Amino acid sequence: VTNDMDLLANQPAMHAALLTPQGKILFEFFVVKAAGGYLLETGADQAAGLAKRLAMYKLRAKATIEHTNERYRICAAWGAEPPRLDATVVFADPRSAALGWRAVFDGATIAPTRTAAAYDAHRIALAIPEGGKDYDFGDAFPHEANFDLLHGVGFEKGCYVGQEIVSRMQHRATVRKRIVRVAGAAALPVSRPDIKIGAVVIGKLGSVEGKQGLAMLRLDRAIEAIDKGE
Repeated sequence: VTNDMDLLANQPAMHAALLTPQGKILFEFFVVKAAGGYLLETGADQAAGLAKRLAMYKLRAKATIEHTNERYRICAAWGAEPPRLDATVVFADPRSAALGWRAVFDGATIAPTRTAAAYDAHRIALAIPEGGKDYDFGDAFPHEANFDLLHGVGFEKGCYVGQEIVSRMQHRATVRKRIVRVAGAAALPVSRPDIKIGAVVIGKLGSVEGKQGLAMLRLDRAIEAIDKGE
Protein backbone atom coordinates (compact mmCIF):
# COMPACT_ATOMS: atom_id res chain seq x y z
CA VAL A 1 0.00 0.00 0.00
CA THR A 2 1.10 3.59 -0.55
CA ASN A 3 1.64 4.55 3.08
CA ASP A 4 4.00 3.30 5.79
CA MET A 5 2.48 0.90 8.32
CA ASP A 6 5.23 1.91 10.77
CA LEU A 7 3.33 5.18 11.25
CA LEU A 8 0.85 3.26 13.36
CA ALA A 9 3.46 2.87 16.09
CA ASN A 10 2.88 6.56 16.88
CA GLN A 11 -0.60 7.37 15.59
CA PRO A 12 -3.95 5.52 15.66
CA ALA A 13 -4.73 5.58 11.95
CA MET A 14 -3.39 6.34 8.50
CA HIS A 15 -4.79 6.96 5.03
CA ALA A 16 -3.52 4.92 2.09
CA ALA A 17 -4.27 3.42 -1.32
CA LEU A 18 -3.69 0.16 -3.13
CA LEU A 19 -2.51 0.73 -6.71
CA THR A 20 -2.34 -1.01 -10.03
CA PRO A 21 1.15 -1.81 -11.39
CA GLN A 22 0.69 1.32 -13.54
CA GLY A 23 0.33 3.43 -10.41
CA LYS A 24 -3.45 4.09 -10.60
CA ILE A 25 -5.62 3.98 -7.46
CA LEU A 26 -7.65 0.77 -7.13
CA PHE A 27 -8.83 1.34 -3.54
CA GLU A 28 -8.52 4.08 -0.93
CA PHE A 29 -8.92 3.35 2.76
CA PHE A 30 -7.97 4.07 6.36
CA VAL A 31 -5.92 1.61 8.42
CA VAL A 32 -6.75 1.67 12.12
CA LYS A 33 -5.04 -0.14 14.98
CA ALA A 34 -7.36 -2.60 16.71
CA ALA A 35 -7.08 -5.45 19.20
CA GLY A 36 -5.27 -8.35 17.57
CA GLY A 37 -4.74 -6.62 14.23
CA TYR A 38 -6.08 -3.79 12.12
CA LEU A 39 -9.36 -2.45 10.80
CA LEU A 40 -9.50 -1.11 7.24
CA GLU A 41 -12.23 1.39 6.44
CA THR A 42 -13.23 1.81 2.82
CA GLY A 43 -16.41 2.46 0.85
CA ALA A 44 -19.06 -0.21 1.51
CA ASP A 45 -19.17 -1.08 -2.20
CA GLN A 46 -15.37 -1.47 -2.26
CA ALA A 47 -14.86 -3.63 0.84
CA ALA A 48 -15.28 -7.08 -0.73
CA GLY A 49 -12.99 -6.20 -3.62
CA LEU A 50 -10.32 -4.81 -1.29
CA ALA A 51 -10.38 -7.94 0.87
CA LYS A 52 -10.05 -10.13 -2.22
CA ARG A 53 -7.17 -8.08 -3.62
CA LEU A 54 -5.25 -8.07 -0.33
CA ALA A 55 -5.65 -11.85 -0.08
CA MET A 56 -3.65 -12.14 -3.32
CA TYR A 57 -0.59 -10.79 -1.50
CA LYS A 58 -0.95 -12.82 1.71
CA LEU A 59 0.93 -15.86 0.38
CA ARG A 60 2.04 -17.89 3.43
CA ALA A 61 1.80 -15.10 5.98
CA LYS A 62 -0.04 -16.02 9.15
CA ALA A 63 -2.76 -13.45 8.61
CA THR A 64 -6.54 -13.55 8.29
CA ILE A 65 -8.34 -11.07 6.05
CA GLU A 66 -12.08 -10.76 6.63
CA HIS A 67 -14.78 -8.73 4.91
CA THR A 68 -16.84 -7.36 7.83
CA ASN A 69 -19.33 -4.92 6.26
CA GLU A 70 -22.18 -6.30 8.33
CA ARG A 71 -20.35 -5.87 11.63
CA TYR A 72 -19.06 -2.30 11.65
CA ARG A 73 -20.53 1.15 11.11
CA ILE A 74 -18.72 4.45 10.59
CA CYS A 75 -19.49 7.92 11.92
CA ALA A 76 -17.72 11.18 11.07
CA ALA A 77 -17.76 14.28 13.27
CA TRP A 78 -15.94 17.58 13.23
CA GLY A 79 -14.90 20.02 15.89
CA ALA A 80 -11.93 20.76 18.12
CA GLU A 81 -12.64 17.94 20.58
CA PRO A 82 -13.21 14.24 19.80
CA PRO A 83 -16.87 13.18 20.04
CA ARG A 84 -17.86 11.33 23.20
CA LEU A 85 -19.10 8.11 21.64
CA ASP A 86 -19.25 4.52 22.79
CA ALA A 87 -17.23 3.36 19.79
CA THR A 88 -14.66 0.65 19.13
CA VAL A 89 -12.18 3.36 18.18
CA VAL A 90 -12.28 7.13 17.60
CA PHE A 91 -9.44 8.74 15.66
CA ALA A 92 -8.51 12.08 14.15
CA ASP A 93 -8.83 12.01 10.37
CA PRO A 94 -5.19 11.60 9.26
CA ARG A 95 -5.71 13.54 6.02
CA SER A 96 -6.39 16.93 7.63
CA ALA A 97 -7.05 18.11 11.18
CA ALA A 98 -9.84 20.33 9.84
CA LEU A 99 -11.78 17.24 8.72
CA GLY A 100 -12.37 16.26 12.34
CA TRP A 101 -12.86 12.75 13.67
CA ARG A 102 -13.95 9.30 12.57
CA ALA A 103 -15.47 6.59 14.79
CA VAL A 104 -15.80 2.87 14.16
CA PHE A 105 -18.78 1.19 15.83
CA ASP A 106 -19.14 -2.54 16.40
CA GLY A 107 -22.83 -3.32 16.31
CA ALA A 108 -26.13 -1.99 15.00
CA THR A 109 -26.54 0.94 12.65
CA ILE A 110 -25.88 4.28 14.33
CA ALA A 111 -28.65 6.86 14.11
CA PRO A 112 -26.90 9.89 12.57
CA THR A 113 -27.38 13.40 13.91
CA ARG A 114 -26.34 14.79 10.53
CA THR A 115 -26.71 13.41 7.03
CA ALA A 116 -24.03 12.12 4.70
CA ALA A 117 -24.72 15.22 2.59
CA ALA A 118 -23.55 17.38 5.49
CA TYR A 119 -20.26 15.50 5.58
CA ASP A 120 -19.86 15.85 1.80
CA ALA A 121 -20.41 19.60 2.12
CA HIS A 122 -17.78 19.72 4.89
CA ARG A 123 -15.10 17.89 2.87
CA ILE A 124 -15.90 19.83 -0.34
CA ALA A 125 -15.30 23.09 1.54
CA LEU A 126 -11.90 21.68 2.55
CA ALA A 127 -11.12 20.36 -0.97
CA ILE A 128 -10.91 16.73 0.20
CA PRO A 129 -11.69 14.29 -2.66
CA GLU A 130 -13.38 10.91 -2.37
CA GLY A 131 -12.88 7.98 -4.70
CA GLY A 132 -15.82 7.16 -6.93
CA LYS A 133 -17.16 10.70 -6.58
CA ASP A 134 -14.24 12.95 -7.51
CA TYR A 135 -12.09 10.47 -9.40
CA ASP A 136 -12.69 7.03 -10.87
CA PHE A 137 -10.97 4.01 -9.36
CA GLY A 138 -8.40 2.60 -11.76
CA ASP A 139 -8.08 5.96 -13.56
CA ALA A 140 -6.20 8.36 -11.25
CA PHE A 141 -2.70 8.55 -9.87
CA PRO A 142 -2.27 9.32 -6.12
CA HIS A 143 -0.87 12.78 -6.87
CA GLU A 144 -3.90 13.60 -9.02
CA ALA A 145 -6.17 12.71 -6.07
CA ASN A 146 -3.96 14.79 -3.73
CA PHE A 147 -2.70 11.82 -1.70
CA ASP A 148 0.71 13.51 -1.50
CA LEU A 149 -0.89 16.58 0.09
CA LEU A 150 -3.18 14.60 2.40
CA HIS A 151 -0.62 12.28 4.04
CA GLY A 152 -1.63 9.25 1.97
CA VAL A 153 1.81 8.36 0.55
CA GLY A 154 4.96 7.36 2.42
CA PHE A 155 7.87 8.46 0.23
CA GLU A 156 10.48 6.89 2.51
CA LYS A 157 8.93 3.43 2.82
CA GLY A 158 9.87 0.22 1.00
CA CYS A 159 8.52 -1.02 -2.30
CA TYR A 160 4.82 -1.36 -3.10
CA VAL A 161 2.82 -1.99 -6.25
CA GLY A 162 2.98 1.08 -8.49
CA GLN A 163 5.71 2.80 -6.46
CA GLU A 164 8.02 3.57 -9.38
CA ILE A 165 5.41 5.71 -11.11
CA VAL A 166 4.46 7.51 -7.89
CA SER A 167 8.11 8.21 -7.06
CA ARG A 168 8.77 9.49 -10.58
CA MET A 169 5.84 11.92 -10.38
CA GLN A 170 7.05 13.16 -6.99
CA HIS A 171 10.67 13.77 -7.98
CA ARG A 172 10.08 15.03 -11.51
CA ALA A 173 7.10 17.21 -10.56
CA THR A 174 5.12 15.87 -13.52
CA VAL A 175 1.63 16.24 -12.04
CA ARG A 176 -0.52 17.70 -14.81
CA LYS A 177 -3.91 17.11 -13.21
CA ARG A 178 -5.20 17.60 -9.68
CA ILE A 179 -8.50 17.75 -7.87
CA VAL A 180 -9.22 21.36 -6.95
CA ARG A 181 -12.15 23.28 -5.48
CA VAL A 182 -14.30 25.13 -7.99
CA ALA A 183 -17.25 27.52 -7.77
CA GLY A 184 -20.02 28.46 -10.14
CA ALA A 185 -22.29 31.46 -10.59
CA ALA A 186 -25.24 29.10 -10.04
CA ALA A 187 -25.77 25.66 -8.52
CA LEU A 188 -23.40 23.16 -10.11
CA PRO A 189 -24.72 20.03 -11.87
CA VAL A 190 -24.51 16.68 -10.08
CA SER A 191 -24.05 14.62 -13.27
CA ARG A 192 -20.21 14.94 -13.30
CA PRO A 193 -20.03 16.75 -16.66
CA ASP A 194 -16.85 17.66 -18.51
CA ILE A 195 -15.37 21.10 -17.88
CA LYS A 196 -14.48 22.91 -21.09
CA ILE A 197 -12.71 26.00 -22.33
CA GLY A 198 -14.55 26.52 -25.58
CA ALA A 199 -14.59 23.06 -27.16
CA VAL A 200 -11.50 21.83 -25.30
CA VAL A 201 -12.11 19.51 -22.33
CA ILE A 202 -9.81 20.45 -19.42
CA GLY A 203 -11.38 18.36 -16.66
CA LYS A 204 -14.42 16.78 -15.04
CA LEU A 205 -16.67 17.93 -12.24
CA GLY A 206 -17.03 15.67 -9.20
CA SER A 207 -18.80 16.23 -5.87
CA VAL A 208 -20.94 19.35 -5.61
CA GLU A 209 -22.75 21.26 -2.87
CA GLY A 210 -24.74 24.15 -4.23
CA LYS A 211 -22.36 26.50 -6.05
CA GLN A 212 -19.27 24.77 -4.65
CA GLY A 213 -17.65 21.61 -5.94
CA LEU A 214 -14.51 19.61 -6.61
CA ALA A 215 -13.10 18.94 -10.07
CA MET A 216 -10.21 17.08 -11.65
CA LEU A 217 -8.54 19.71 -13.83
CA ARG A 218 -5.61 19.93 -16.21
CA LEU A 219 -3.70 22.58 -14.30
CA ASP A 220 -1.65 23.86 -17.22
CA ARG A 221 -4.72 24.37 -19.42
CA ALA A 222 -6.68 26.01 -16.62
CA ILE A 223 -3.83 28.43 -15.87
CA GLU A 224 -3.43 29.19 -19.57
CA ALA A 225 -7.15 29.96 -19.84
CA ILE A 226 -7.06 32.22 -16.77
CA ASP A 227 -4.05 34.09 -18.19
CA LYS A 228 -6.05 34.67 -21.39
CA GLY A 229 -9.06 35.89 -19.44
CA GLU A 230 -11.17 32.93 -20.59
